[in-house]
Amino acid sequence: MRKREAVELGNWVRSLLDLGDAERAFSLLQPLLQRRVPFPRLEEVGRAMALPELEMMDPFLERIAASRAEGGWVIIAAALQCYLEADLPAVFARTRAFIVLADVWYACDIFGERVPGPALLQDFDTALSLLAPWRHDSNAWIRRTVGVAVHHWAKRTRGTPECTDRAQVLLDFLEPLLEERETAALKGIGWGLKTMGRYYPEVLTHWLEEQLYRRGKYPRRLMVQKAITYLPPPFRARIRW
Repeated sequence: MRKREAVELGNWVRSLLDLGDAERAFSLLQPLLQRRVPFPRLEEVGRAMALPELEMMDPFLERIAASRAEGGWVIIAAALQCYLEADLPAVFARTRAFIVLADVWYACDIFGERVPGPALLQDFDTALSLLAPWRHDSNAWIRRTVGVAVHHWAKRTRGTPECTDRAQVLLDFLEPLLEERETAALKGIGWGLKTMGRYYPEVLTHWLEEQLYRRGKYPRRLMVQKAITYLPPPFRARIRW
């Protein structure tokens, strides 16, 4: 499927939803849900099919979610991304619900990179405030999503000097998760730290030193191993644990 075809399909789905024919709209998507399609093409479909109001999309997004297809989560996440500017709290609430419903690591990562991650780039302070309770959520996938969102932010900002202060803010934001015990969540948090270390090595190294030595925080070994993955040797040598 080419980009043009994906956009056309999304437009057809949107047209049918406008007409109130959700059944035919879903039948157009079913072939995509039953086979592997590159994520960028699924994202094009999701963005193109988005209706003007999020509430108008809810029943159809839930119908896609009921299929439990991997590609369906991508389509849903891409559609939700269209409403970030209009209603960030509502988008976060729906994203959390879909992650819990999916109950699988790849859906968590799909949403993390397409909703809270982009939200941090678009409206840093508001997104951070909405993510704050996710750090203490009872669901491990939600806690994991916090790390995935940080990973996305670091990957997109790529060490830009103007973003250094925010990198520090994000690392301090992750501090409560250093004591995470569930591997499913820990891997996502470690992923966020790893990408921060790739693009903000000095900031991450100083922060880890502070956590390991000055505050008496001792993260699990797996988390530290992930965090130092991309650190240059001189920086890695400073992390003694």
